[in-house]
Amino acid sequence: MGLISISPSPHDHAGQSVPKLMYGVLIALIPAFLVSCYVFGIGALIITLTAMASCFLFEFLIRKYLMQEKPGVMDGSALITGALLAFCLPSNLPVWLVILGSLVAIGVGKMSFGGIGNNPFNPALVAVAMLMLSWKDFFDFEQALLNYDLGFTMVYPLSAVKHFGTSAVASFSISALLLGQQIGGIGATFGLALIIGGLYLIARGFIRWEISLSFLFGILITAQIFNIFDPARFAGPAFHLLTGYTLISAFFLAPEDSSSPVNFIPMLIYGAGAGVLTVLIRNIGIFSDGIVFAILIMNILNPLLDKIRPQAIGKVG
Repeated sequence: MGLISISPSPHDHAGQSVPKLMYGVLIALIPAFLVSCYVFGIGALIITLTAMASCFLFEFLIRKYLMQEKPGVMDGSALITGALLAFCLPSNLPVWLVILGSLVAIGVGKMSFGGIGNNPFNPALVAVAMLMLSWKDFFDFEQALLNYDLGFTMVYPLSAVKHFGTSAVASFSISALLLGQQIGGIGATFGLALIIGGLYLIARGFIRWEISLSFLFGILITAQIFNIFDPARFAGPAFHLLTGYTLISAFFLAPEDSSSPVNFIPMLIYGAGAGVLTVLIRNIGIFSDGIVFAILIMNILNPLLDKIRPQAIGKVG
């Protein structure tokens, strides 16, 4: 009888190695990255490279000097954390804040729990939440891009609709939002690029469709209910699906291996719950975009959700 090898998650069941999975995700991020550099210029490039290099370096140092183990940083997971962190940030965020966010993502969000496969929260979102709560003025996208002229309305759509109702965003068409004619995180504005990347991940089996689809469905249904109740105050589902961190969350943040469920029904509940919470926070909470906190809340519930599973055949009670 052969030996059974037991190891921590993430477990890939498609015959793919962890590095192949991680670098596949990086490939899926390339379209959004190229567009961000085109739209936001050198600032997007600097922030992305700084975040990726910082996350790589911090993981190397923590593994070698604090955990005293061989630094296995070439699997690509630190680079993905850095890229996703950068994609959620304004294009002119001070470099020192990017480095601090990278330290929190790797040191607190990932390595403090034992490293890859052990983190209960998405590391990039832990850092984004810390930065948003501690330096919220830097996440005022309109103020951050005050001196920019990108050729379209320089208004953060979610802030506008939250404070002034749907009339304030009447100039934003669905096609314009899909093609990135909005301000926001440097890698989160161009919806078409994120959809292409997400479909690539699903087609290659790098992520499961259940979380992405249920997350988008949760946003769609909840936004529709609010819109029916008061269409002058609450935007419709298409608006919520194409603004803020919605699409980057659906395909890259919510399905993160270690912090999301692995069973079918729990995945649907997890995704839909994050979608519902997102719209609730956006419409009646204090934050313009509640996705960061919605996903972190569902990360907390993940261990309970994954206990929901079919009973073994023949089991009674």
